[in-house]
Amino acid sequence: MKRKQIDASIFLLGIIIALIAGGALLTVFVLREDPMGDVFSGDRVINSLFILEEDRKPLSSFVLMYYPSTRRAALFDVPGEVGLIIQRINRVDRIDTVYNPQRQESFVDEIERLLGIEVNFLFSMTLENLGKIVDLVEGVEVLIPSRVDLPEEEPPLLFPSGRVVLDGKKAVGYASYRLPEEDADIVNARRQRFFLGFLRRLGEQNEYLSAKPVYQMFHSLMRSNANARIRSRFFNELVNLDTDQTSVQIVTGTAREVSGQVLILPYYDGSLIKDMVRQSLSGLTRDTDGTLAGRIFTVEILNGTATAGLARRTADLLQGFGYDVIAVNNADTSDYEQSEIIDRSGYEDMVQTFADIIRCKNIRFEAAGNLDSQNIEYKADFTLIIGRDFNGRYVVAQ
Repeated sequence: MKRKQIDASIFLLGIIIALIAGGALLTVFVLREDPMGDVFSGDRVINSLFILEEDRKPLSSFVLMYYPSTRRAALFDVPGEVGLIIQRINRVDRIDTVYNPQRQESFVDEIERLLGIEVNFLFSMTLENLGKIVDLVEGVEVLIPSRVDLPEEEPPLLFPSGRVVLDGKKAVGYASYRLPEEDADIVNARRQRFFLGFLRRLGEQNEYLSAKPVYQMFHSLMRSNANARIRSRFFNELVNLDTDQTSVQIVTGTAREVSGQVLILPYYDGSLIKDMVRQSLSGLTRDTDGTLAGRIFTVEILNGTATAGLARRTADLLQGFGYDVIAVNNADTSDYEQSEIIDRSGYEDMVQTFADIIRCKNIRFEAAGNLDSQNIEYKADFTLIIGRDFNGRYVVAQ
């Protein structure tokens, strides 16, 4: 009898061990098949890298940071000529030097290191496949500021001004052309507008794209580190994305010639762009009322020092953080010892966020006042008076 009880206990123990082992194997299998499925389960920002390829190199690289809980997003444009020390080759070079369409891990690693984030999803497509996807979703709507004629293209392309729906061929032309006299800022802004329109259309058409056989065709045109099911779930999130309220920022820096090529070396050894990313992430996750969700705060900058051009350089800095600098002038005197911020917005947490960018602790609150119909004057949400304690990036103790 005792022997039977022991045998039964051993048998039961064996079943328990088998169930635990089976569960562990199932968990390993699921994680192997779907290692990023938990991205949607938590309260976290989803970071996705989108790459548009031309001749096996990135024509555009965009990092979309999306927070499902607030349905807000920020977009960072990473130009291929951004220069940094590439770890794999141990020298300063273009960030796209390490790009390989078949092995994109090194490029993703450099993007993560540059921005100080983890990239959850990667999506890449060639220009040819971009055109096919645009035709699949029946066009992408973009706002074209002024008419553009490209007679040298075959066939010639015409882009009228206004809101225009581009088919696949025109989308490829619009996303890739650059006129000889065009400034890089204009080219980047155009590609950013197109990309946001493209994302908006993918969200609008997600139900159609999820149906067979469109589902298989769509996902065959786009390379990704996520399986088709996770991709479909991600694009379903884009239905909630308001691209008109999505802040767009670009990695900027000092243009310098290195080894015979002009590179954009990020300001302050890359710490500035990381600060911009951190502030954007904070803005996405912050609880705000409806009036603040898409609001862009205005700034006036007054130079209270004898350093010429300091206010203009500070304007470039703050614009990088998404503020609208509406005025740059000299202060009433050039001997301000301490920098000062005047707040008229009425939002203490917002002015504190602004002050934290330059580490300014001297904040004065002023009522916005009413507009006088006889003497209409608009005052910015924040006025920054630069003092001698400002080193061009931060307010420092003297």
